[in-house]
Amino acid sequence: MKNDIKKRPNKKNANIKIGIIGTGILGNAVGLKLLKSGFNVTAYNRTKEKTNELKKHGARIAESPKIVAENSDLVIIIVKDANAVKKIAFGKNGIVCGNHKGLTVADMSTISPIESKEITKKFLEHEIIKLDTPVMGGPNVAITGELVLMASGDKRSFNKFKKVFEKIANKIFYLGDSGTAHLIKLAMNLQITMLALALSEGITLVRKSKVNPKIFLDILNSTYFKTGMSEKKAYKMIQDEFNPTFTLANLKKDISTITKTTKSLGINLPMIEKAERVYQNALTQGFGDIDYTGILAHIKKIND
Repeated sequence: MKNDIKKRPNKKNANIKIGIIGTGILGNAVGLKLLKSGFNVTAYNRTKEKTNELKKHGARIAESPKIVAENSDLVIIIVKDANAVKKIAFGKNGIVCGNHKGLTVADMSTISPIESKEITKKFLEHEIIKLDTPVMGGPNVAITGELVLMASGDKRSFNKFKKVFEKIANKIFYLGDSGTAHLIKLAMNLQITMLALALSEGITLVRKSKVNPKIFLDILNSTYFKTGMSEKKAYKMIQDEFNPTFTLANLKKDISTITKTTKSLGINLPMIEKAERVYQNALTQGFGDIDYTGILAHIKKIND
């Protein structure tokens, strides 16, 4: 894969300058895929060491979000939460300090639709267009260009950079007004939360009854109720393999964003509120850095 990344198959893509702010697990994979596709990439991360792999494969490493903006047509943000987005956008040496004609920002972070709209308005005060572009799928599919991308915001800007998004995602849904994509992303992460809990409790139920949990999974995956998680991650779960593609701590952060959003909208979703407590307990027990499916480890511990 390293040799493939060094290839620059499309010289036309080199004319489009892309910035990546936030080079964690997903941001790094997105950056590598864009480099492989021939784009000119400038990257920034608060912890500079996390940009080393991108630098090795040809990315320019910037000292601030301002410098990223100055050297980019499109800046993709992939950071922890809305506060982090605001800081790198509007703080000291932030994106707006490097503003230039035609600059567009695509926010791939998971934030609330309410805060997304507020951030969009603030960018517009600086004549910068912001698109919402959250994705489904981890770094393993980002590097192969198989993410599912949800987009909302200015359609003209979306169409302008659509070919960039098509390099990292094989399914793209344009959803209309600002905030919509982030709302759908939260609804998707709600599904992830419940599926991980349901699998964990099912595995625990059969395991405590001295039944091999693989039998449970094999039967589940023979039915209408199977999911990608039950067909792939679940078999790793029963082997206590929780190498993170998306950490439990990050999912807990997103769950809290969901519950705050429901309160803002005046909606009562009782199960996600219960799930938030379960994941908080798992964090307290020290399971935050493993994969989100490691919620099974927490449930196992409280039953032991």
